[in-house]
Amino acid sequence: MNRLQSELHRLYLIRSAADAEGSASSAALIDRSGAVRALVIELARPASWEVLAKVWRGVQTELELPAPAIAVSGTDGLQLWFSLAEPVAAARAHAFLEGLRVRFLPDIAAHRIRLLPAPDASALQPQGHARGVPARQAPGENWSAFVAPDLAPVFADTPWLDVAPSEEGQAALLHGFEVTKPAAFEAALQRLGAGAPPAHSIAAVAPDTARARADDRPPAAGADADPRRFLLKVMNDDTVALALRIEAAKALLQQPTGI
Repeated sequence: MNRLQSELHRLYLIRSAADAEGSASSAALIDRSGAVRALVIELARPASWEVLAKVWRGVQTELELPAPAIAVSGTDGLQLWFSLAEPVAAARAHAFLEGLRVRFLPDIAAHRIRLLPAPDASALQPQGHARGVPARQAPGENWSAFVAPDLAPVFADTPWLDVAPSEEGQAALLHGFEVTKPAAFEAALQRLGAGAPPAHSIAAVAPDTARARADDRPPAAGADADPRRFLLKVMNDDTVALALRIEAAKALLQQPTGI
């Protein structure tokens, strides 16, 4: 394992896997149950660093989280890569990113923003997560890569590298980033009003999977055991973000009354 692979494993991967070129594969970013350590928010069309920097600065100053790494997607976007010390369910990770979008990018059109992983992503559906960085983009010769904050504005019109980035340079850049500890992540979720995962992602999966993704911790004794009761709890909880309570209500309307 070279230095770049070591840094990718330290920050983002959840199992020992890297492709032949030393970049993280999608499968390495997520396991079969949908657990992730890497959370990615991407802004494209255009890839404005001036806009995305609001998130980059806000998570540090307002949420007191470590700075996320910055990457050019190799196609049309700028990305922020968040690193968690412990894996969380994809739905919970997506709820965190949605909270960031609502808080820091409320006026940006939805088609310009990608939040990864998707709520239902897993190793069986790796397209629901980001492609690893650095990586060569097909077709063509462009590359994705991690970049320093002072260089991010340069890539607004061309968010890619024309040649492969230096592995040593990428490793040195990533070496300066810290992982987010579980307590800090939970505190940020609460401050964002995103403590519960999006209700529509829970309604779309089987009951046992829904319970697993609702919270990455084992359920406490006496916790609600069926999805309908959980959705009712979310809908009636004044501490949950209004958008999530509305989604819970919609999900309940879509369920047969016998569930």
